Amino acid sequence: MTGARIGVYGLGTMGSALALNLAEHGFDVAVSNRETEWIAPFVAGAGALRDRLTGAETLADFVAALASPRTVLFMIPSGPPLDAMIDAILPLLSPGDTVIDGGNADFNDTRRRSETLERAGLHFVGLGVSGGAEGARHGPSMMFGGSGQSWAQVHPMLEAIAAKFDGDPCVAHLGPDGAGHFVKTVHNGIEYADMQIIAELYGLMRDGAGWPAPAIGAVFDRWATGPLDSFLVEAAAQVLRAADARTGLPMVDVIRDAAGQKGTGRWTLIEALKLGQSANTIEAAVGARAWSSETATREEAATLLAGGTQSAAALPEDTLQQAFLAARIIAHAQGFRILSAASVEYDWSLDLARIAEIWRAGCIIRSALLDTVAEAFRGDLPHDHLILAPAIRDRLAGSIGGLRQVVAHAAGAGCPVPCLGAALAWYDTMRQARGSANLIQGLRDYFGAHGFARTDDAGDHHGDW
Repeated sequence: MTGARIGVYGLGTMGSALALNLAEHGFDVAVSNRETEWIAPFVAGAGALRDRLTGAETLADFVAALASPRTVLFMIPSGPPLDAMIDAILPLLSPGDTVIDGGNADFNDTRRRSETLERAGLHFVGLGVSGGAEGARHGPSMMFGGSGQSWAQVHPMLEAIAAKFDGDPCVAHLGPDGAGHFVKTVHNGIEYADMQIIAELYGLMRDGAGWPAPAIGAVFDRWATGPLDSFLVEAAAQVLRAADARTGLPMVDVIRDAAGQKGTGRWTLIEALKLGQSANTIEAAVGARAWSSETATREEAATLLAGGTQSAAALPEDTLQQAFLAARIIAHAQGFRILSAASVEYDWSLDLARIAEIWRAGCIIRSALLDTVAEAFRGDLPHDHLILAPAIRDRLAGSIGGLRQVVAHAAGAGCPVPCLGAALAWYDTMRQARGSANLIQGLRDYFGAHGFARTDDAGDHHGDW
């Protein structure tokens, strides 16, 4: 083999980190970037790894630097910029070459691009990469969607650079075309919910108990060593304990109360609705971020609208912990239900247990809970639904009472807990053998003659209204 084993185009935070990770694991890497002035400094700054890096300022030189069959990893925005780069690089590639999109992409675009490249005899891979810059540099979790041939070509490199959980690489071939990017999208949706749950519990301790940020950080620090052990809990503890060098105040207290978002949470909701699935914990998390941006409205509403009718007293720490665990389980259950529905809809044959396993290290939502989730999907799972797995049922039985207490307390005190409340509403809906949708069907038939199914007869029926 002559030439680099892989080419990385895009030397932003994630692309440069992945290129160095690949080089550190013994792979020769060609690198390029739209802003060509970035290339030489990046290679020169790679230290002992620079001998494995080949910089190329033109796209033609970049492709020429690669061994055949070529593998090109694009780490650039996945919308129109990626389409433009694909159009530019296609004439330079040969049948059998593989193009990888390592950004956050709408899986519908990934499926379209896969069809386009397949007609040219090329392979297109949608690669979900999670773990942020630190993960990309030292071991991300990666979700691969593409052909079997492209997986055979690429997997030695991906398995080498992936995060490891007890020696198991946190990367897997999940299915064809958009499977990898779809799984990454749902991963991010669960991430939205998990962060919102953390924020709501922080708000209850801050506004209800009146605790300062470092004291709340200590609570999250304690939780990080038990059943809630996770990267996000550890991160919350560190963020809450950090001090602002300029003011001496807790850093979190000088951060503006307005959360950003890049769209993957919304994508999760859109696809869930298309598949007829509920993801109300994720919806609540996306909605809460949108509400947070309405700062001026909220500031005025605080002086005009009535609040709670009960005092916002402190809740026991173990009650908050139980609420957190129950809500986290429910958010994961909803996310995996979306994955299950998509697997059927798109004929992907997703291995849900394997997805849980590759999320156990490297990715943002890595947690102790995922061991139990993986085991549940490998065992007897009634109706293929996570909340009915014996181990998950046991965990919910021990924690749902805490969630009830927290939601009831927050409602009385006027403390917003949209994600915790959504989790409880979904749980109670799923455990009702007989709900109230019969009245909805009656109303639909009353004003629109939509018909309904009877409990005592087959077929479609109408009422004599």
